[in-house]
This record gives sequence, structure tokens and C-alpha cells, in this order.
Amino acid sequence: MPPSNADLIILGGGCAGLSLAARLAALGDAAPRTLVLERRAAYADDRTWCFWDDGTAPAAHLARHRWTRMALGGPSHRFTIDCGATPYHMLQALPFYQDAAAAVGRSRRVSLLPGTDVQGAPRRDGAHWRIDTAAGPLHAAQVIDTRPGPPPAAGGAMLWQSFHGREVLCGHDAFDPALPELMHFAPPNASAVHFTYVLPLSARRALVEATVFGAAPLGPGALAAELDAAIAQRCGPTPVQVLRSEHGILPMGPPPRPSDADPTCIRAGLMAGGARPSTGYAFQRIQRWAGACATALAAGRPPLAHPADSRLVNAMDRLLLTVLRARPDAGPGLFLSLFEHADTARIIRFLSDRGTPADYAAIVAALPKLLFLRQLPGALLRGLR
Repeated sequence: MPPSNADLIILGGGCAGLSLAARLAALGDAAPRTLVLERRAAYADDRTWCFWDDGTAPAAHLARHRWTRMALGGPSHRFTIDCGATPYHMLQALPFYQDAAAAVGRSRRVSLLPGTDVQGAPRRDGAHWRIDTAAGPLHAAQVIDTRPGPPPAAGGAMLWQSFHGREVLCGHDAFDPALPELMHFAPPNASAVHFTYVLPLSARRALVEATVFGAAPLGPGALAAELDAAIAQRCGPTPVQVLRSEHGILPMGPPPRPSDADPTCIRAGLMAGGARPSTGYAFQRIQRWAGACATALAAGRPPLAHPADSRLVNAMDRLLLTVLRARPDAGPGLFLSLFEHADTARIIRFLSDRGTPADYAAIVAALPKLLFLRQLPGALLRGLR
């Protein structure tokens, strides 16, 4: 029997892997002996996570910026909403990575191994799991695989949320630092929903993102022209300084949930239930999972996968995505109607996985009934598959 290098190996030190590692590190000697294998040799400021905080967010202190109002609109219509009770937080990746890595570095039970190239999937080797790396095999009793998996492809989810953003510095005042644009829609499109997302950090500096909800995942090249136009619309024709850029593709599913036949080796993270199917919001969802999973491991129980959403939430997400897939041209009006006519606090709770039945009822009441009724049979069929 091969010797065990650890009680637990976490594959991938991204948001999910590091969140769990930091929670385990906080348990002190109650934590299992854990190795986190991360392919990157060093972390970079490669992405941004945003969330509404009701005062319970574990990483809210790391937020770079917070807003209490937000704007939504399109070419001819714009309005603002108040989110003062649950401010919208912007958290950049690098401070989060550094904070989590520092917590792990102080632990005697959890270790982060950057620059570790994992080769293939975990496989059984006697009583342990074997992880092959470029430096040789490692063994552990339990494995949590948070790696993203195969590249996104059409058909891998009901829809994909593709985005490409740049943090830019303009030579003049171009932004309102107090008012981010959550969704600024392009004119209705028959193939996908297009909108711009703007997080202003000062009057001259902002993260501007071109975002598409569509059936096919899109790389940064496919979104570059849209992003260029969005930046030019706000900053004018003068050149801007690009400080950093980011790109991502999120499943708007629900994607097939992994069937982990052996509870000692599970999948977790963004592509395994870590993102809300209808929105792509993932950070808070991953933090709640990390806390629950760490508690289970400390108690000697197997690791936890992301919990399945309730039937009601699944049904609402499936119906919304069915409508967006069949009628992307209706998407801008649908989202604007929702935010303009439903109570903002209810919407935020729904988007943050904290909705109540009364919230769901109010959201349904704010949506165009006929459009949804026409797509209801298709949504029901998808739910039976």
C-alpha cells in the first residue's frame, strides 16, 4: 500500500479551492492534513467577484469598492435602484488569493503547493487516491477536484455567460464613482442578450465589461469590438490606459451535476454547482459551501459537494433560461421590467440564494406573463430530462 501524503488533496487553488483551504486553516489542529495543488506558479489579478453583502459575507473586508445605488437601462431608458441595505461589493482576485494563501501559510495542517501540474484524473491506488503530478505521484484518503474541467462548448449548458473586461484609466472625468451600471443593454438581438457592465472606481477609472448571454461560449476575441465600443462610448475618442483585463465564461445551466459514486472523491467549484445557474453569481455561494464542507471534514465526515438548489429555485431558473434561449430579443425588456417593478430587496435575496417564497411570488408577478406561459411547456420538458 502506498504511503498517504495527506488526509485530503484539493485539486485547484482558485476561488473554491482556496476558500476551502482558508476555512480548514482556521480550524487549527482540527483540520485534516491537506495539500492544495495549484497549477499556477504565482497568482495574478485575473478576475473580479461581486456580491451584495447583508453583513455576513466572510470576505467583505477585502472589497475594493462598495456601492449603495446601481443603474440599469438601455439605449433609450435608464433608472437607478437603491441597494443601501445590502451594498454591492467588488472584490478583486489578487487580494483574495493573497489573504487566503497567507491564512494557509500560517497553518500547520494545510499546505499550498503552487506550480504543481496535475496530470489526469484521480484514480484509486489501494485504500488511497493517487494524484499524478509532473513531480511524481501523491496519495490521500480524500480528494476534492475544483479544476474547471473541459473547455466550455455549445450544448454544455442551457446558456453561457461570456464576458470580457478591461480596467481603464481615462484622461478626463468619464464615470460617476457612486453609480455602477449593473446592466446597460444593447438593442434587442435575435441570437443573444448583450449588455455592458461598468464598475466605476473613480471619475476616471472603471472596470468596463462586455457581457453576452447566449447558446455558444465566446472568447475574448469575439467580444473585443463590443468592449472597444463600450469604452469609447464612455471615455470618448481619446486613448485610454488599460490597467488590466479579464475574461470568463460561466455556465447558465443547470449543467449536469457530477455523479460522485465515491463520496471520498468529489467535484466542486464553478463548473460543478458553484455558480447560480440563472445569473452566474458564485462568490457567496462558494463561501457558504466552503464553510459547510470544512465543518464536515473537521467532524470526520466525507467532503460535501455543492448542495442542490430547491425544486422551486430550479424551476424558476429553468423557466427563465428557457425564455432567454428561445427569445433572447426579449431579454433586455425582461430584466428591466423585473428590476423596475419588483422590490429591489426581494430581487437581491433571489440573486443571492436567500429568496423566500414571497420573494419568488413577487418576482413572478413583475415578469411578462404571456412570454413565460408560452415557454412553460419547454421548461417542464427540460426539467423531466
